[in-house]
This record gives sequence, C-alpha cells and structure tokens, in this order.
Amino acid sequence: MLIVDSQAVKNTCNASAASIGYCFYKSTNGIKRHLAVDTLGFPFFTHCTKANVSDDTGLIEMLTEKIDYFKSKPVNIPKITILLDHGYQERTSEGGVTKGLSPDNDENQV
Repeated sequence: MLIVDSQAVKNTCNASAASIGYCFYKSTNGIKRHLAVDTLGFPFFTHCTKANVSDDTGLIEMLTEKIDYFKSKPVNIPKITILLDHGYQERTSEGGVTKGLSPDNDENQV
C-alpha cells in the first residue's frame, strides 16, 4: 500500500526561473514535492515538479518514472493500493496510472 500526497513550497533564491511555477490553491510561487510513503511513513518515491503542475500529473509522472520498481516484482504479488487525498481527481489519476502501467502498453510492460 502506498500513500501519496504533494506539498507546494517556495523556491530558494538560487533556483532557476525555469523551475518555478505558481500554485493557485496554496498561493505559492515555487515547486511542488510529490511523495509516496508506505504504511509506516517511510519514503518510497519522491518527485519534484513546478508548483503549477497538478497533483494528478505529478502522480502519473512519479509512477511512470519509477516503473522499473513495479517490473522487478514477481508476477504473483497482489495489486498495489494507492491512497490519495481529495487533491487528486479520481478519474484522471486512475485513468493515467492504469494507462501508464497497463500490460497492454508495450513500453511499460508490468
């Protein structure tokens, strides 16, 4: 089981202008950290994006980037449950994750 959430934070003065975005909901000019943890709270995956990237897009990018982890697991493992808060749109997240990680997708064979 994975628990996923994101946090919009201000950038440092050393950050380049290309890495900065504006998060409307938090009124923050900076970056967004996406974090997946296990049920004990230990970090599993992390991913950084501009603050204006939606939570759904960040989740899909993070899991697509880490597809090799899922490919290395045995075939007989149960489905992995991902818990999300209300910042994620159910249809967008589920559709993107299913599409990106589906066995029908030759590039991302699970």
